Amino acid sequence: MNKGKFWTARYAVINATYFMGFCGVHAYASIFMLNRGFSNSQIGMLLAFANIFSVLIQPVIAGLIDKPGKLTNRRTAAACTVVIMALSLALAFIRQEKMLIFIIFMMIYMIQMAYQPIIIAMNFEYAEKGCPINFGLARGMGSVGFALYSPVLGNLLERHNVSVIHIGDALVLAVGLLFLLTFRLPEDPAGSAPEGAEEKETGAVPEMTAHNNFFDFVKHYPKFMVFLLAVILVFFAHNMINDYMIQIITPLGGTEKHIGYATSMAALVELPTMAFFTGIAKKISCGKLLMISTAFFTVKVGLMFFATGIAGVFVSQFCQVGAYALFIPASAYYVNMVMEKLDQVKGQAYLNCAITLSGTFSGLICGRILDAAGPGKMLACGVAVSIAGTVLAVVSVKEEYGNTI
Repeated sequence: MNKGKFWTARYAVINATYFMGFCGVHAYASIFMLNRGFSNSQIGMLLAFANIFSVLIQPVIAGLIDKPGKLTNRRTAAACTVVIMALSLALAFIRQEKMLIFIIFMMIYMIQMAYQPIIIAMNFEYAEKGCPINFGLARGMGSVGFALYSPVLGNLLERHNVSVIHIGDALVLAVGLLFLLTFRLPEDPAGSAPEGAEEKETGAVPEMTAHNNFFDFVKHYPKFMVFLLAVILVFFAHNMINDYMIQIITPLGGTEKHIGYATSMAALVELPTMAFFTGIAKKISCGKLLMISTAFFTVKVGLMFFATGIAGVFVSQFCQVGAYALFIPASAYYVNMVMEKLDQVKGQAYLNCAITLSGTFSGLICGRILDAAGPGKMLACGVAVSIAGTVLAVVSVKEEYGNTI
C-alpha cells in the first residue's frame, strides 16, 4: 500500500466510526427520546439547547487549537471521543430520570457536533505536513459507515430496546479512538516533533494574526458571514428531516426500519460524489459547486413535502447525491481557501456552528409546528426557508468569488 492510500485509509476509518456514532445520536434521537417519555416539543427544546451550547463552545475550542501550544486537532478529537463513549454507556442504562437523560443526551449531542470540524481541519493540517490524504474519499467512507450502520440499528431496534443505540455508539467509537491515538504526524527529515509542529509550540508565526475575537472575525470576513447565514437557512430543513424523520414517514406508512433504509440510501449515494470530488472540482469551481449543492437541498425538502408514500421519501433522500455530498467537501475547501492560516480551524468551526445553529432553530420551531399542525406544515416551512437560503448562498458566493466562479 502506498503512503497516500495508507493515510487515506486510516483517516477514512476515523471518519467512518465518527459518523456511525453520529448516526446513532442524530438519526435516532427522536426514537430514543420518545421512548423515554419526551414529547416532540421537549425533543425540540433538547436539540435546541444542545445546538446552542455547541455553537458557543466550537469557536472557543477552535481558537485554542489555532493558538501555539500542545492542544492539537487529533488530541482534542480523541478526548471528545472518550467523553462521548462514557456518556453513551451511562445513558444506555438510565430509564426513568428524565432530567438526567435530558442533560446527558444534550452533552453527547453537543460534544459530537463540536468536534466534527476538528476532524475536517485535521485533514488540511496533515496534508500541509506532507501526508497525502484523499479528503473526499475518506469523508465519503464516513457516509458509508453511516449508511451501513443505520439499517443495522433500525433492525436491532425492532428486536431490542433503545439502549442498543448508545451501546452500539460506544463500541464503534472505541474503534475510532484506537485509530485516533495512532494517527500521528510523522517526523520530518530533520527529526522535529511529530505532533504540535515546531511553529505551533514556539509560536514562530509573527507575520500572521489570528482573529479569535468574534467581532474581529466578522469584520475581517464579512462575505463569509453572509455565506454562513445562507448555510443556517439551507440546513434548517436538512436538520428538520433528520431529526423528525419518524414523524414524517409514519403518516406515509413508514416504521423505524424504513428510517434505517432511507438514511442508509442517502448516505450511500454520498460516496461517489465525495470520492470523485477532487476531479469534479478541477472542472467546476467550488463556488459553482456550493450553489448547485444548496439548490439540491431545496429540491430534497420539496420532494419530501410532495411525497405520498415511502417511495417519495426514497426519491427525496436520493437528492443527497448533490446536496450534502457536494456541500461538505466543497465548503471544507472553500473555508480553507478564504481563511488565513491561523483562522482555518476557526473557519471550519464557524461553518459547523452555522449548521449547528440551524439545528437550534429547527429544534425550537419544527417541534412546535409538528405538535400544532403536523408534518405537512412543518415541511412547507422547510421548503420556504431552504429557498431563501439557496438564493442567499448564490449571492454571497458570487460576491466572494467575483468573476472566478
